[in-house]
Amino acid sequence: MTSSQLKIWACAALLVAACALPAHAQETEFNKRGNVLIADQFNNRVIEVNRHGDVVWQFGLGPADFSPASIIGTNDAQRVGELTLMAGTGTPGGQPEAPNCTNPTGCADNRVLLVDRDGNIVWQYGQFGVTGGGPDQLNVPVQNTWLPNFHVLITDQANERIIEVDLDKNIVWQYGTTGVSGNGPNQLNNPNCAELLENGHILICDENNNRALEVTRAGKIVWQYGSGDPTINNPVSGVAFASRLENGHTLITDSNHNRIVEIDRGKHVVWQYFTCSGADCNLPRGTGPLPTRAVRLRNGHTLISDQYNHRVIEVNRDKHIVRTFGKLGAIGYDPTSVADGGLNSPYDAKRIGDYTGLTPPFGDDDDDHR
Repeated sequence: MTSSQLKIWACAALLVAACALPAHAQETEFNKRGNVLIADQFNNRVIEVNRHGDVVWQFGLGPADFSPASIIGTNDAQRVGELTLMAGTGTPGGQPEAPNCTNPTGCADNRVLLVDRDGNIVWQYGQFGVTGGGPDQLNVPVQNTWLPNFHVLITDQANERIIEVDLDKNIVWQYGTTGVSGNGPNQLNNPNCAELLENGHILICDENNNRALEVTRAGKIVWQYGSGDPTINNPVSGVAFASRLENGHTLITDSNHNRIVEIDRGKHVVWQYFTCSGADCNLPRGTGPLPTRAVRLRNGHTLISDQYNHRVIEVNRDKHIVRTFGKLGAIGYDPTSVADGGLNSPYDAKRIGDYTGLTPPFGDDDDDHR
């Protein structure tokens, strides 16, 4: 392992002497178990909030900033020890929720970043504003997963691939053919997520093929929900996220149907939740609320990023909302609190220290690194 890799690992594993953290950082609520990390997409930031919605940490300078100091159009973030891994997806041109992006072709980012609590970039894959499929290049990275072997799994959406890269920026594994959209062997159509399973396989949400699939390291599909043929009716449409729960069930964000669905091993629906259907929902937009991320929490609740309703909600098994960040249908930007508004199309939310159904970044002993 190189010296740079050792430094990253040391920081991530909370070896404070190697990180040389400033004294003021120790006095905050940063990285407190139970806080929520939110990818606040068109506010060009990642924030950590406490249970009351107070912002205790932020990376990014707000909706009007499109510089490398922000994370443009971010879709995904996760806490890795004291570090934060995030995907700079970029903002499409003409996005109604992002009027400050005036370039008709969009405002690119195309980076996956690992940053410390003071906002310093300690590792990066991809180059800011550069779109490509070559070495150290990405094209609309929408999701990233830190692996226990210190590699990063990146969903490189517009390149139609899932790649695993090491800290020296070598691609060591790939599923999907770079630049080729399809549903044939080794093909994906607008992939939106990838998680490493306990059995070593990769669970992928193949958004525009309307399926979730599990592939081996050899690229063999061993499980699939949805036909993979986008021209026929499927039980799911626009699969935005998928995770495998401890009981073997799969939790799927069925975005185009505005619902979260849990299926058992036999692919029977055992629980579902429709994010919004009332008059206050963002249905006049023409696309519906389009939830983008749902993760099961250790307490059995489900944390849902209700993107175009501009809120993050926690729902119990009885389908009651027990906590909300943001405000239904209200776009906003607030650097201090999202208790009642202040979010703009939040794409992802995860609870600090809770990797239920997700790939734990340090393996089975994550609590030792918290």
